[in-house]
Amino acid sequence: MSSLVVALKMSPRRNLKTNVLFALAAFALLSVASTTRALAGYPDRIVKIVVPFPPGGGTDVVARTLAQEMAQNLGVHVMIENKPGAGTIIGTQAVASSEGDGYTLLMGTFANAVNPSLKATLPYDPHRDFAPVALVARSFNVVVVNPKSPITSIADLIAVARAEPDKLSYGTFGIGTSAHLAGELFKDMAKVNLATIHYKGAAQALTDLIGGQIQVMFTTVASAAPLIASGQLRALAVTSAERSPAFPQLPTVAEAGVPGYAAESWYGLFAPARTPPEAIDRLNQSAAMAVRSDAFQKLGVDEGLVMVARPPAELDRYFRAEEARWRKLIQDAGIKVE
Repeated sequence: MSSLVVALKMSPRRNLKTNVLFALAAFALLSVASTTRALAGYPDRIVKIVVPFPPGGGTDVVARTLAQEMAQNLGVHVMIENKPGAGTIIGTQAVASSEGDGYTLLMGTFANAVNPSLKATLPYDPHRDFAPVALVARSFNVVVVNPKSPITSIADLIAVARAEPDKLSYGTFGIGTSAHLAGELFKDMAKVNLATIHYKGAAQALTDLIGGQIQVMFTTVASAAPLIASGQLRALAVTSAERSPAFPQLPTVAEAGVPGYAAESWYGLFAPARTPPEAIDRLNQSAAMAVRSDAFQKLGVDEGLVMVARPPAELDRYFRAEEARWRKLIQDAGIKVE
């Protein structure tokens, strides 16, 4: 408090405006000193990662593995709080309105990049209300069909779709999901027509694919891999820009007949705006160490992840590019969520 006392005991010959300015400067110095002392011991209590999805899904599994590994190098417990609802908006809003102190984080995903284009309004600004922390990993979907289908390649899929435009349908697990937009991007770039059938989840859609009610899906690795391994599904290609170590035998959609095609999912950590840069740097370093762990490497194989763990600026660039890319597709296709 000594700086403040000095400011308030200034010569009475100084005018009121000058005294006020000195007092404000003293308050600013005290604030900076207080923040510096707080960050010197950061983190010293539980860090929370909000997952805007229910427990048990792919994002939840990634977040829990990340939290477990980050806890070891941060030296504090890192807990997961599931806040599903409204297509990730409820959980995202909860973080946007949290204190920017480095103790509340958001596990952002593909949904965060597409929601601004799907929703007329959002209760937060995806850029102004958040600070990027780390792009953790990228993922992809797998194009799958029933093993009894005569379609054995992407070239076959395109040929059948063009020859019989009303015959083929593909399933999604909701409007605006990766399975949906990957299919819409395929339709746009391959110049084909596929009927879109929306389900409430991947399990229902996959059941109908296996049963022959729909003909194709652009589904996640986690949901497809066991069914591919057991012979219940046939995989045609991966939607990533490069081939995946998880399915080295599969071509990319781009290689298989749709040049330039790429549809990725991703996981990134965000903090509320106004989070001190020192805290963000500490969290970024922790995330980078976490993805190099054995547990995360195993998860990468199981979930088809490509580990990234880049600096905050890289997540910001990637997020903005994804947002712009999907906005164009959503607007061109007239996709809306009521």
